[in-house]
Amino acid sequence: MSNSKITYKDAGVDVHRGYEAVAQMKEHVKSTFIPGVLTDIGSFGGAFSLGAFAGMKEPVLVSGTDGVGTKLKLAFDMDKHDTIGIDAVAMCVNDIICGGAEPLFFLDYIATGRIAPEHIASIVKGIADGCKESLCALVGGETAEMPGFYPDGEYDVAGFAVGIVDRQEMIDGSTIKVGDVIIGLPSTGVHSNGYSLVRKLVETAGVDLKAYSEELGETYGEALLKPTKLYVKAVKAAKAAARIKGIAHITGGGFIENVPRMLPKGVDAKININVIEKPPIYKFLEETSNLDVNELYNTFNMGIGMMLVVDVADSEKVLAALHGADEKALVIGEIVAGNKGVILCQD
Repeated sequence: MSNSKITYKDAGVDVHRGYEAVAQMKEHVKSTFIPGVLTDIGSFGGAFSLGAFAGMKEPVLVSGTDGVGTKLKLAFDMDKHDTIGIDAVAMCVNDIICGGAEPLFFLDYIATGRIAPEHIASIVKGIADGCKESLCALVGGETAEMPGFYPDGEYDVAGFAVGIVDRQEMIDGSTIKVGDVIIGLPSTGVHSNGYSLVRKLVETAGVDLKAYSEELGETYGEALLKPTKLYVKAVKAAKAAARIKGIAHITGGGFIENVPRMLPKGVDAKININVIEKPPIYKFLEETSNLDVNELYNTFNMGIGMMLVVDVADSEKVLAALHGADEKALVIGEIVAGNKGVILCQD
């Protein structure tokens, strides 16, 4: 047996890189603190006071967790790490607002083979930006250095969000009825779903991610790395204008899988896909994949990242509120008799 010393660093874990990463991210984290945050950076747990919500009749906590998926591979290829954190936040908070909750706080988990402090700081900056845009605090997280598990230069990012809503204000789709209006909130691009297929299409087409495209007005990599849109402020404005009956976050599974999640029995969602203005990147995805309409709308968001269902009498008020929140919302369909399905029409 050797008498030579073998350190943690020899095993591939350099705690000093971890300390440096924490030092670089501190200001980003602190910039998200809102009233209610009780602990500082470095605590073993993030504490948040619910004292401000004492007036609620029956406060309900709503939680969500998600990751960014294989979109990360494009970030590695582009060596661009400052927006992936926004995706992690958006995938969580956009889910919890579907139930009527407003986000309170977020925690992140970053795992990598070798900590590169500048990359970690860049990721956390994106997370902090997403939290501030979502009006919630980044109260904690974990950065794990796992040599031999992830290749150098690669990492995974996931998150967890908690929001709050008074039970009487929860949105569950139960009051949706025939004749209600479906309002669509545009997406910024592909968001964070379908990227295993996207990467296959890029490979098949022989596309250089760093090549500029006249049709896109940017490089393919820039178009595909556009962060998932955050809908917290828009939905908050819509709720202030009128009662929102149902909300669907259009993520993996597209329209076909996600819209029925907000529908009660006895109705379908009839959506006019011709009124939706798709981001330019979808032309490339459609032409390269040769998928039919149903497959496309069962894979991607196809230009709509979130849908709201409202009473027809409230539609103008809600649209006005959304437009006032700089959201280019539009009516994309209606609720008809059916059985929790989605009808795609072009009229």
